[in-house]
Amino acid sequence: MTPPLAGLYAITSADICADDARLLAAVTAALRGGARWVQYRDKLARPEQRLRRAAALVTCCHARGAGLIVNDDLQLALKVDADGVHLGAGDGDIAAARAQLGANRVLGVTCGDDLARAQRAVEKGASYVAFGRLYPSNTKPDAPPARLETLREAARSLAVPVCAIGGITPARLPAVAATGARLIAVVDGLFGADDVELAARAYMRGLEPYN
Repeated sequence: MTPPLAGLYAITSADICADDARLLAAVTAALRGGARWVQYRDKLARPEQRLRRAAALVTCCHARGAGLIVNDDLQLALKVDADGVHLGAGDGDIAAARAQLGANRVLGVTCGDDLARAQRAVEKGASYVAFGRLYPSNTKPDAPPARLETLREAARSLAVPVCAIGGITPARLPAVAATGARLIAVVDGLFGADDVELAARAYMRGLEPYN
């Protein structure tokens, strides 16, 4: 049984994905620290590497009661029996992805700062919609900025959880969580930290007033 779509959402970085053992160790540390959703995002690995790593992460996450989402690759998500897939802009048809996933798997959709895109995504079957980057980001420094007001309006008007991403630190977390965003996605703030578990715990403390 997958956890609710809420809380700390750990998205793997290119740095840790370069090594299988490091990837598993870092994700395990994030889960120990409180993350209940992980997204496997790996743009550089070969197909056989991606298959091996995604399968290992499914096992790792499920052993700890967490969910695993695969970024951009619907077929890989289905092949390893992941809990869902996340589609960026231009990464495939949302309705077609929902049809292949079935009713029970998670379908996340990147929406930038575009509330209308989020509304269309929900109509086509999105389980959650993601807005960002909210702050300067090491992962996507050139991504267009998104506004907290867009998060607030999305949380108010949409029937699915809202995900916030982009430069969110524990210090910035209260302003983000106060918008009603339920999923807080973090890449570098977790996997760029010297101690991933400790970093995850810092985010979890920031989320406590909003749970």
